[in-house]
Amino acid sequence: MSSFIAAGTAYATHGVNTIPFFIYYSMFGFQRIGDLIWAAGDSRARGFLLGGTAGRTTLAGEGLQHQDGNSHLFALAYPNCVAYDPAFAYEIAVIIEDGIRRMYVAQESVFYYLTVMNEQYAMPVIPEGAADGILKGLYRFRAASTPDAPLRAQLFGSGAILTEVIKAQEILESKYNVAADVWSVTSYSELYRDGHRCERWNMLHPEGPVREPYVTQCLKNAPGVLVAASDYVKAMPDAIDRWLPRPLTTLGTDGFGRSETRAALRDFFEVDYRYVVVATLSALARDGKIEMSVVEQAMKAHQIDREKSNPAIS
Repeated sequence: MSSFIAAGTAYATHGVNTIPFFIYYSMFGFQRIGDLIWAAGDSRARGFLLGGTAGRTTLAGEGLQHQDGNSHLFALAYPNCVAYDPAFAYEIAVIIEDGIRRMYVAQESVFYYLTVMNEQYAMPVIPEGAADGILKGLYRFRAASTPDAPLRAQLFGSGAILTEVIKAQEILESKYNVAADVWSVTSYSELYRDGHRCERWNMLHPEGPVREPYVTQCLKNAPGVLVAASDYVKAMPDAIDRWLPRPLTTLGTDGFGRSETRAALRDFFEVDYRYVVVATLSALARDGKIEMSVVEQAMKAHQIDREKSNPAIS
């Protein structure tokens, strides 16, 4: 990390621009050397920190020391750290390109933290017009195929869990006639900061036009219940709840978890596609859109044990 700081401040100390990429197990960054990362921010270092094998359920079988569900929460407290949890290669490309522009063309005193995974899944092409949303923290990855359906939902996924959300979308539509849009949340921290920037502006400019947070702009006309699933603690999705048009049902990885397989870990933390399906149906039932019996049947069909221990405390 000291080498990263030296390289990241070379533009000031030596008049030479370097673009350091420091790649490490994500749990070994903010969790272990947070003070040095703070020193990097304090010294206006520029560069990219990449937390590898990130997320609490992507790296199984190596114990709790590698299961990172915290780093994005920690990163939020570093004022000039721009943090992203991308799921796809094109998201990483867009973020890194813009990061180089901001740090080395615009000369902004920021540094970047990206979480990346070692899980194998298909890499789609970038949706048209998605780049701006990727950088702001949210964009619609896939719209519902039947947008006029009576039952609607908006599903948020991030990083490794986005593929679970995509699978849940398919099941909700094919088995339960629920049309869901899938949103990729690349950065809850950027959405959080944007929300508070807007609130501060509105507080200090009562006579001017009201500024609306980006996440509010995206979701204000999006119908249906709101469900988020993350490989990080629930505090990350909950951070944007206040700017959403309706209450958010949050799935996350609060707690400890030990397993040799990703599937078992995601079942333990209740963040796999089955729980996204049940959470969506449960929210619809609470809104009076479907009968509670549909939720009961879905839990039985997907072999969800309602009496299992709470992962946050077990």
